[in-house]
Amino acid sequence: MSDWLPETPRNLAFPTTAYVTLAGADWLASASPHPEGMHMLWAERPTAPSVLPCGAVFDVINAPALFGRRMVDRLWSAGPGSGPVATHRGRILLFASPGTAQRLPALLAWEEWGSAVPHLLCHGSGDAVTVPPLHPRPATARPGTARAAGAGRGRAVGHPAEGAEPGDPAASTGSRWLVAPDVRDPWLPGPDVLLWACVRAARGALGADQETARPHQEPAVHTADTALTGG
Repeated sequence: MSDWLPETPRNLAFPTTAYVTLAGADWLASASPHPEGMHMLWAERPTAPSVLPCGAVFDVINAPALFGRRMVDRLWSAGPGSGPVATHRGRILLFASPGTAQRLPALLAWEEWGSAVPHLLCHGSGDAVTVPPLHPRPATARPGTARAAGAGRGRAVGHPAEGAEPGDPAASTGSRWLVAPDVRDPWLPGPDVLLWACVRAARGALGADQETARPHQEPAVHTADTALTGG
């Protein structure tokens, strides 16, 4: 299973836009029972996150930040790419085809690497998720920020929180798009593709842990050899 990848469309370039297009907004709004109301809400509060139901247009797989980023990296480096991806409150939200939330946990339960995958929150029919603003507030530096950063005492100019005003919902939730919706009918990964990404991410994490532990083990072995030889 870990070396098998379903035949799916592959996009070679990792998208970098963090802004939802008009077509992407239409797709997001179609998940709501009142699409026009969503467009009105976004027009009135363009920098505020919003809540959309899952199950009809998309499901969402909610992963811990580090593991979720590994999944996205695998999807784009060796897989078919991903659908829209967002970050919210320190977790990664991967938008998937409807039905994935129900099917993926069952596939993980049968997968030999399933136990190495951290707990995923699978949002499907009957659930709702918070999605980032269509257009986050532009980042602007506060007076003296550049001077403070140059002195090593302040945050770098352009930090996502720099341009946020007090009470800005997007700033308080840490909600933004990593791969923003940009078409009216985006391709969404299904449970088989996300299972493949989970396995690859879990195997990669294990390899990274072993590489981290190795430098700590080698000095200990060298010390023991020295003691035995009297060197």
